[in-house]
Amino acid sequence: MRYAEDELIDILKSSEIDLILSLPCDRIKDLLSLLEKGLPHIPLTREEEGVGISAGVTLAGRRPAIFVQSSGIGNMLNALLSLTVFYNLPLPVFVSHRGIYKEAIAAQVPMGQRLPGILMGAGLSFSFINNRDDLSIIRKHLPDVFTNNRVHFFLLNPAVWEKDIQGSRGQFGPVPSGPYYGLRSSEPISSCPSIESIPPPSLTRYEIIELLSPYIEDRAVICNLGIPSKELYNIRHQRSNFYMLGSMGMATPIGIGVAISSKKDVIVIDGDGSLLMNPNSLATAAMLKPDNLTIIAIDNGVYGSTGNQPTFTSRGIDLEHIARAFGIRDTFKVSDRSGIEKAMSIKKGLRFIHALAIPGNREVPNIPVHHLDIKRNFQEYLIEDRTY
Repeated sequence: MRYAEDELIDILKSSEIDLILSLPCDRIKDLLSLLEKGLPHIPLTREEEGVGISAGVTLAGRRPAIFVQSSGIGNMLNALLSLTVFYNLPLPVFVSHRGIYKEAIAAQVPMGQRLPGILMGAGLSFSFINNRDDLSIIRKHLPDVFTNNRVHFFLLNPAVWEKDIQGSRGQFGPVPSGPYYGLRSSEPISSCPSIESIPPPSLTRYEIIELLSPYIEDRAVICNLGIPSKELYNIRHQRSNFYMLGSMGMATPIGIGVAISSKKDVIVIDGDGSLLMNPNSLATAAMLKPDNLTIIAIDNGVYGSTGNQPTFTSRGIDLEHIARAFGIRDTFKVSDRSGIEKAMSIKKGLRFIHALAIPGNREVPNIPVHHLDIKRNFQEYLIEDRTY
């Protein structure tokens, strides 16, 4: 007997979807279990993280789809509009639409009922999938998402799965076994070097990027938004640079997406304020372990692009300790030329470089490249040895 879940998976495969990103929802638990077995899958820690990773894998030529529940859509909106829509990237979002049908959790109702109006106000297209026959709507619209580089939401009413849940399939039973389940590392994590064990910072972010310049030549570089991207452009502009013009907190997720979808060496130039907005992305990096990814957190203790307001790192929060706690094994704390050169000399393996800096911005002009040209140049660089 074929179920609605089987039909939807067939639709995804016929549209050449090659990566699923998801957060759990009770109403689609059977679907998600099947998706994990039938397609490459990345479990997410937060909805907007999925937007960033999807952007990265799309830039590298893959076709992702996100599965989330309606309560989490609010977490995605800024990233969707300032990253996915802004750069004309395609993304189908499948939403377990809570709060509208036999909902037992009252807190699901406000977002679920208002979701269509929220999407309409944001200028995002959507389709209602209210029963199994409506799956044909997905078959019709899904290819257009990639043909016309747009975002489209498929709002999945729980009624679509109702007969299947009550039928012979039932619950999937024990916790699945596989690469993401039941793993507990027994490898000891060595202690991180303390801040006192390295020289105090004496370099600005601009000077650190200057030191990084020879190491990032002809590498895929994703740079944090605002002044960091402008400084990178001024120091070493190259077609392989993806300059972020919005979407704070998305640099590392984009880098993860590119790294798992490309043979290129990928370098993320992130910042303390940006990483503190989405530190969970370090957990995802540790889980996926792309051996071609380097995350460089230039930590000057302030929000440099908005007036030097202090971040928590200026009050003792240690980003390297966070990265180690999440499971990234190769981490470095650096504050001078020799430390940066030593950290960048390692050729392979996921690594996190915590580069301490002093506050200060270099007076540099705006990036004189249209954002769609930034995307096109970056994609052309990645396509040279596409993995997928």
